[in-house]
Amino acid sequence: MPAKLSSATLVGLNVFLVEVEVDIDRKSVIHDVDIVGLGDTAVKESKKRIKSALKNSGFDFPHGRIVVNLAPADLKKEGSLLDLPIAMGVLQACGHLNKCDFLCVGELSLDGHIRKVKGVLTILAHLSKEGFSKPIIVPKENETEAKMVKNLNVFCFDHVKQLVEFINGLIKYEPVKFEGLPPFSYDEEIDFADVKGQTLAKRALEVAAAGAHNVLMKGSPGAGKTMLARRICTILPPLSDEEALEVLTIYSTVGQADMKKLSRPFRAPHHTASTVAIIGGGNDARPGEISLAHNGVLFLDEFPEFRRDVIEALRQPLEEGFVTVARAKATVSYPARFMLVAAMNPCPCGNYGDPKAVCNCSPYDIIRYNKKVSGPILDRIDILVQLPRLEPEEYFSKNSSEKSERIRERVVKAREIQKRRYREIGISTNSQLNAKLIKRFIQLDEKTEELLKLTVSRYNLSARSIDKILKVARTIADLEGSEALNYKHVAEAIQYKLQQE
Repeated sequence: MPAKLSSATLVGLNVFLVEVEVDIDRKSVIHDVDIVGLGDTAVKESKKRIKSALKNSGFDFPHGRIVVNLAPADLKKEGSLLDLPIAMGVLQACGHLNKCDFLCVGELSLDGHIRKVKGVLTILAHLSKEGFSKPIIVPKENETEAKMVKNLNVFCFDHVKQLVEFINGLIKYEPVKFEGLPPFSYDEEIDFADVKGQTLAKRALEVAAAGAHNVLMKGSPGAGKTMLARRICTILPPLSDEEALEVLTIYSTVGQADMKKLSRPFRAPHHTASTVAIIGGGNDARPGEISLAHNGVLFLDEFPEFRRDVIEALRQPLEEGFVTVARAKATVSYPARFMLVAAMNPCPCGNYGDPKAVCNCSPYDIIRYNKKVSGPILDRIDILVQLPRLEPEEYFSKNSSEKSERIRERVVKAREIQKRRYREIGISTNSQLNAKLIKRFIQLDEKTEELLKLTVSRYNLSARSIDKILKVARTIADLEGSEALNYKHVAEAIQYKLQQE
């Protein structure tokens, strides 16, 4: 009878269980290993790694024709994580391994060591959610990820021989103990106190952080746009356990997870990045920068220098909070709820509007440069802020600026207010409000409504822009601890939306 074992494979962030079947025909004159079941090149090459690994671990590789079936046969299997279950299936089929119902993943080296593989945390988180009860075998190098998931019976090994002895009952091993997620930490090397001047910009970024709003900063070179952007994560609240697990599973899938410390993602791709790099895709439908920035910040410096198709591709993720990557081989959805922070100059030379510098750009150059950022994208920006050039007096001032820790305290309080307000409808920040929820949670008095109507009429604002103003105003009120929206809150929100005018 063929040997049967369980394993798993990943398609994007989706986990699928795989049944590995191994059958040996010892009478066949052909001595080869056939792997069927829609495996990619890494899966096909596993037979060479497995053969050397078993021989160098002291096991006789069976003679005859070996057929390995990876079921379901119509599901694409990628990567090297199926090396270990195939090897265990071969050993079980030829009598070196007792029959045991377990699930395993891992890559094999030629000397029999079990190598680390991508996506272990993603797989374990899915199995825990599904109430999986069988023993699970993962590489020793993935032990840190195994300790983050509870309610599972996980064992870690670093060599095939140890695993065989354990399954055959020759040695005993204890399952890994649940230790939880790594501690959250902030980068102590950067702080808002390092930024000289720019009081309005700091206030705008505090509002943005409190409500998870998108921001566009416009100003001359050296005004502090990049410096401010890199400090936004220092005023954002710590990740909740649910958010942290979402972030770690994404990074585990692409093999970039730092399992020793936890922080808000901050992604700053270069403006030469392609649409696939930003949005996601490729042959294997990998997650892009917007998904790697999930629950964190995506910083796009020199915003107009990004390709037009890259900028326009941000429209749907900014609205929906996820992106669907459709390719011929696979269609995968990735989470993409990030805080967009963009920075740009007012013109190609950067001096337009600066009273102390000369702009060498023609009117046509200025218009063409600013038109690289389209109206629909600007419509999705909640806060637009102008950064003036820093005055010498501000640069040499001895007065200390407010530290990130103080600002973060106000942001955390505002976020807690929002969580309590929206706890029954499944959202956590004001930026996630849709038109229906805005009507439910935001009411204006007659004077404030008249101000908003006059602004809309004068600047010909879209319905989306009105919604953005109301959501930002709601956040400003939350920062003040005010349940009611008043004239002052809406006036400040309007100011942020009309900075570009």
